[in-house]
Amino acid sequence: MINAILKDKPTKLFLGITAFFVANALIAECIGGKIFSLEGVLGIPPANFTIFGEKGLSFNLTCGVLLWPLEFVITDIVNEYYGPKAVKRISITAVSLILYAFLMFYLAMHISPASFWVGSKVDNGVPSMQAAFEAIFGQGMWIILGSLGAFLISQFIDVIVFHKIKKVTGEKMPWLRATGSTLVSQLVDSFVVLVIAFKLGNNWTWSFVIAVCIVNYMYKFAMAIILTPAIAFIEARIENYVGHETAKKMKLAAMGVDNEI
Repeated sequence: MINAILKDKPTKLFLGITAFFVANALIAECIGGKIFSLEGVLGIPPANFTIFGEKGLSFNLTCGVLLWPLEFVITDIVNEYYGPKAVKRISITAVSLILYAFLMFYLAMHISPASFWVGSKVDNGVPSMQAAFEAIFGQGMWIILGSLGAFLISQFIDVIVFHKIKKVTGEKMPWLRATGSTLVSQLVDSFVVLVIAFKLGNNWTWSFVIAVCIVNYMYKFAMAIILTPAIAFIEARIENYVGHETAKKMKLAAMGVDNEI
């Protein structure tokens, strides 16, 4: 059995993609607690938008957005070659393992720390390692629910939009179905995470939720466009790896399971 798996290139490719997809999602969740200034990274002044009466809005983004766009790129690749059922499988796998990771983080935070460790970094400006550990890994429940809920919903939206576009375009304009589905799903993702995590969890006003959603989506929109050539590059590498005939059969099979999502 294992020899057959190791010799089958589409299977090996799917296993590799799944591993990267899950690892990328987990890393994004872990680093998501840090907020960075995009303007600061680019060396430009803060944007200071005013949207729906909300002033002083800038591109202050979670570090998770550095990696999440790659998830949607991978989703489109899996959609193209393995179909919606495969996207559903890797998405649920990723969410399940992220929940497992957060459970382990929770247990680690509540294990009684060694006394020498708590003050071991005082000279480095960290008065309590236990407090630092909890601050880094102790994301609020609403943020976790919002992030994972938005991820699952947007993944399934991506699948639906991708295959509706592909039914119309066939094998033509692969960039349209990839980028188009990503633009729609990223909008859903931006809105859902803010509603769950900050409207329901922190009682933000609707105007502030929508204003922040627009700012976040502006970044995600730009990244979706920028990453469009990467999809064509990856697909070309896949076709070279599995062979053009096999790739064609994979694409046909992927379209054949469209009614299983």
